[in-house]
Amino acid sequence: MAQHLIRAFNNPDVSAPQVELIQAFSRKKDQLIHLLDSGKIIDDFQDLAQADLYILAISDDAIAAVSSQLPFENRLVVHTSGSVAITDLDDKNRKGVFYPLQTFSKEKLVDFKNIPVCLETQNESDYAIVETVAKSISKTVFPIDSNQRKALHVSAVFVNNFVNHLYQIGQEICEENHVPFEILKPLILETVQKIMVLSPKEAQTGPAKRNDLATIKSHQLFLSNENHDTIYKILTQSIQHNGKKL
Repeated sequence: MAQHLIRAFNNPDVSAPQVELIQAFSRKKDQLIHLLDSGKIIDDFQDLAQADLYILAISDDAIAAVSSQLPFENRLVVHTSGSVAITDLDDKNRKGVFYPLQTFSKEKLVDFKNIPVCLETQNESDYAIVETVAKSISKTVFPIDSNQRKALHVSAVFVNNFVNHLYQIGQEICEENHVPFEILKPLILETVQKIMVLSPKEAQTGPAKRNDLATIKSHQLFLSNENHDTIYKILTQSIQHNGKKL
């Protein structure tokens, strides 16, 4: 997350001139040297410069500890987590959340202009600051409270992490049967494109949706991996019961 934000704030095609990244903290300065001038990278909290906003782009379990170590008070500090409450930030500073809703990998560049950024601040007066910063790199910015953000994060796990795991299972089944996984990629793309114009419920197809019991039984008999079979059963039942009162 931190490296992607640094790229976005330093990209003249994305960021706005009224927002300037003046400094970045890293315990391992060499990890950022390819992104920033070395004079802007620090590894000691005591060297933190005065700024309007401090963004903690760190792991969830480090947010409380790091925010308590900051050597100043009454400044605006935000974290980037989808699941950590705003209250986890230390009380000595003004609190906020700057949550870009996207999956990030160091190896894969992203276009920040199209990434939704969800914002929350404890003080109404601070919202304008985080909104200005967010709009400097993204076209889609939303005020989202902690409960809504948690709902978004859980939903994101379903539509991103779980779906990607299903891709992995599909790839494993293909490889076990000497079938190129690439054959499935046009289907994956069509599925994604379809829900851009239809609701997921409207877009649902397949043997579970049709209640094609013969095909379902055939698939289950084919699956030799117990974990794959269990997931198949759970998802099949979920689709079959969709919209029904249980």
